[in-house]
Amino acid sequence: MATAAPTTQDAQRRAQQAAHDEDVDQYRWWILLGLITAAVMEVLDTTIINVALPQMAGNLGATTQEIGWVATGYILSNVVVLPMTAFFTSMFGRRNYLSASIVIFVVASFLCGTSHSLGELVLWRVVQGAGGAALLSTAQATLRQIFPREQQGMVQAIFVLGIIVAPTLGPTLGGWITDNYNWNWCFFINIPIGALSVFLVSGFLHDPPGMQRKPEQIDFLGISLLIVGLASLQYVLEEGRSKDWFSDAVIVRLSIAAVVCLSIMVWWELSPRNEHPVVNFRVLHNRDVAGSIFLFIALGFGLYGGVFLFPLFTQNLLHFTPTETGLTLMPGGIATGAMAIVCGRLLNGKRPLVDPRLLIYLGVALFVVSMWQLGHLTTAAGEADARLPLIVRGLGLGFLFTPINNVAYANLKPSEAQQASGLINLSRQLGGSFGIALLTTFLDHQIAVHRADLVATTYAANPQFIERQQQVTAGLMAHGYSAIQAHEGSLAVINQLIMQQASMLSYNDAWMFILVTFVLVSPAILILRKPHGHAAVGEMH
Repeated sequence: MATAAPTTQDAQRRAQQAAHDEDVDQYRWWILLGLITAAVMEVLDTTIINVALPQMAGNLGATTQEIGWVATGYILSNVVVLPMTAFFTSMFGRRNYLSASIVIFVVASFLCGTSHSLGELVLWRVVQGAGGAALLSTAQATLRQIFPREQQGMVQAIFVLGIIVAPTLGPTLGGWITDNYNWNWCFFINIPIGALSVFLVSGFLHDPPGMQRKPEQIDFLGISLLIVGLASLQYVLEEGRSKDWFSDAVIVRLSIAAVVCLSIMVWWELSPRNEHPVVNFRVLHNRDVAGSIFLFIALGFGLYGGVFLFPLFTQNLLHFTPTETGLTLMPGGIATGAMAIVCGRLLNGKRPLVDPRLLIYLGVALFVVSMWQLGHLTTAAGEADARLPLIVRGLGLGFLFTPINNVAYANLKPSEAQQASGLINLSRQLGGSFGIALLTTFLDHQIAVHRADLVATTYAANPQFIERQQQVTAGLMAHGYSAIQAHEGSLAVINQLIMQQASMLSYNDAWMFILVTFVLVSPAILILRKPHGHAAVGEMH
């Protein structure tokens, strides 16, 4: 009798596990559909509202700086929650946490769309960002756990497809909605998508038997340091430029707080005395995860930095409308999706046809070529001139995201996938935040430098300047201006041309800055190992 009870319990556990695995085999593709719709909804929401911000500001009576908090509030809460998704998953269970996060995101979207004041809108955007963290991190880790490794190439490609195509298509959709309806519908479109997602996830996804729920202890110190540190860092990155960086006392204090809190947090999370860390940095002992994080920081820089830079370039210098800008970006997004699927097919199966590291090298090369092409455009460029480099950029992104994801998780136990997923998604988001902050400051600096260089050539003894001024003056006089008015107007026109050329040169420099960043980070590919081993799905249990 002494041995009967354990044997019976083991048999029950095996029976429960077999039933769970049977459900997973039967419904995993429905779960994938639910998770990818949630991920697309979340990522789309980070870019779709950008083109609607001016209309929001007008309707809510906010300044340009104030309305920026609609985007900043979302990113702040999203970045803070991302590394804690593994903790929340163990606390509430995978199915409950994912379902609740989707519901929170959808309800917050509805309340954003019905907001009548800036404060109300920013509040619900913060709630929306907190709910959206799991829609990437926990969702990606779940796919790693419910699909066998020989199918991971295609599954991760399909999931990544939404993550990288949605930011590119967001401005197109946002511009169309803003032009034809109003900004509220940028939030309301999440409701049917979220309803489908929560139905599929709550209906078909189940936690495995014996999955640990609440941790024995809660790492309140780690959580507090994480919230203060990441929130301070994100605020500095978002608001630093408008406040002239370290000339502002608040930026200085928050920068110090971010460095101190994050440094102490890393030490505490790695301390042997902390038996239940909220963020398990020990997963970085896996060289594939560590190398992938370096690459994802650069990818976040290139992806979000490019989506930020291109609309400014086309609308300020080439005079594109928001819709035209979005349509120019669309072929690149389609190219990304196509290459992500191709890479998924190449990396699928027990023996992938291609070493994923070779695809990563190819992706870096294509991305560098596209940045070189964009960095040599002129003010005479049209839509066709910009479209080809963007398609090459899209092909490069498609060759990067899927293989890097494949390498990052391939030599990792599925039980560690949740922690790795949180850190990987955080690195991509922070890469984008650092990139946008650096690019805005870099642009301002380069415009001042190039303007000073060009102004230095506009002196009275310069024959080219004299010839140009005489041409402009003659043109203005031909349109009815007096000689004095034409002379003064010619100086204003030349000043405008100088500013236009200085801006063009600065945007060229910004694209080349992204190129250099990719080249400097690319040696991290050497850290990555070739994927090996194909454990069963149930190994996480």
